[in-house]
Amino acid sequence: MSDFRPLAAVVLAAGEGTRMRSAKAKVLHELCGRPMILHVLDSLARLPLERIVIVVGHGSEAVSKTVQDQYKGTVPIEFVEQHVQRGTGDAVSVSLTAAYFDELDGEDDLIVLPSDAPLIKAETLTKLATEHRDHDAAATVLTAIAADPEGLGRVVRGKDGGVARIVEHRDASPEELEITEINTSIYCFRRSLLAPSLRRLSPENSQGEYYLTDAISVLRGAGHKVIALDVENNDEALMVNDRAQLAVAEAALRDRINGEWMREGVTMVDPLSTYIDSAVEIGTDVLLHPSTILAGHTVIGQGSEIGPDTRIVDSIVGERVTIANSVVREAEIADDCSVGPFAHLRAGTRLLKGAKVGDFVETKNATLGEGAKANHLAYLGDVTIGPGANIGAGTITANYDGKNKHQTVIGARVRTGSNSVIVAPVTIGDDVVIAAGAVVTKDVGARSHVRGVPAKVVEGWIDPTKDNVDTETEIDK
Repeated sequence: MSDFRPLAAVVLAAGEGTRMRSAKAKVLHELCGRPMILHVLDSLARLPLERIVIVVGHGSEAVSKTVQDQYKGTVPIEFVEQHVQRGTGDAVSVSLTAAYFDELDGEDDLIVLPSDAPLIKAETLTKLATEHRDHDAAATVLTAIAADPEGLGRVVRGKDGGVARIVEHRDASPEELEITEINTSIYCFRRSLLAPSLRRLSPENSQGEYYLTDAISVLRGAGHKVIALDVENNDEALMVNDRAQLAVAEAALRDRINGEWMREGVTMVDPLSTYIDSAVEIGTDVLLHPSTILAGHTVIGQGSEIGPDTRIVDSIVGERVTIANSVVREAEIADDCSVGPFAHLRAGTRLLKGAKVGDFVETKNATLGEGAKANHLAYLGDVTIGPGANIGAGTITANYDGKNKHQTVIGARVRTGSNSVIVAPVTIGDDVVIAAGAVVTKDVGARSHVRGVPAKVVEGWIDPTKDNVDTETEIDK
């Protein structure tokens, strides 16, 4: 892109979005795990911009806070507020009051776009600014050819092929309604010419608002060059005004994300049933089975196999991990672990290298040491389990006394029998064997064998590392 004039961007985010029928500001509705406005800002952040000015209005506090908390780009952001929503022309006039523009002396260019166009790509915006500068235009409009232009503003061309004006659907004549070239509401302006044109806008239209589109005819009428750039992919021009359009935009974005990951070496058995949020990171040679959902800030390591019917949220998964038919949330899973089928790993779960959590096991704030196993039918909450431990079917760490949660510590190579209950707070030493059905209510020293209700230490400790010992039956002989 040419760089002989400074370039900034204005994002219009003041509208109420009544068609969303939501208490939440429209631009905060999410696509692929990220608020709509953040997708727009992510694209802008890849351009050589001096500043991004965001015009806020409805829900201004929530919008500003969300952007401040989640925007990760390096381009500085400034907020200005449109206290009364009087149309897009007025919103752009408000944007020009930003402190950034007071600092400039001379010509500069301005990309203007709505915050509800989450599919716009940085490459398209770059091309828009480049075309604008290469043709020394006063304004450049990004346009699209729509098969069904119902409700969209039409681009009326002059005899010279340039843009003569843009007419909103509700204000268009029957002849103008036949036009299929539509306005995407994305522009590049020379700011020194835009500012005076905005002062000539009138609210004499069906909405009683100041239309930014009218600035095009003002500039053209003053003899300035106004050109158009056709968007290559119409998906980029999709604006979200209601929840149906939100679903359409999400499907398009999801398809884009899936395609990018498959080109990076990820296998998807059924891309149509695979949902990946925009912040997810995936290593090469990962296999994703049908109905897999990777949400939030999830990381999947190289060579792992996920799914089917699995949801992973805000979790870190190591290399060569298998997770099937399970839910994982805010957990850390090291290399070579196995999860599922039908496991539920809740917040605070940590599986160290080679650990296994099997079918119908639920964990919460639990750490399983290297090689530890909980193969089936267990609840493990607020517990640290040592390496090599084997948690029997039906084992429960009773971590709640009705008022408070308590911790359990289970040592290395411990074996728990079927349907054993460990009542926290309690510490169980290394190499302990707990008989089937035992209820452990007190600390147990290392190399002990306990049984009964309440559990007591008995004679005949069995080495849990001995080959061919079936802990769940032999400890009760």
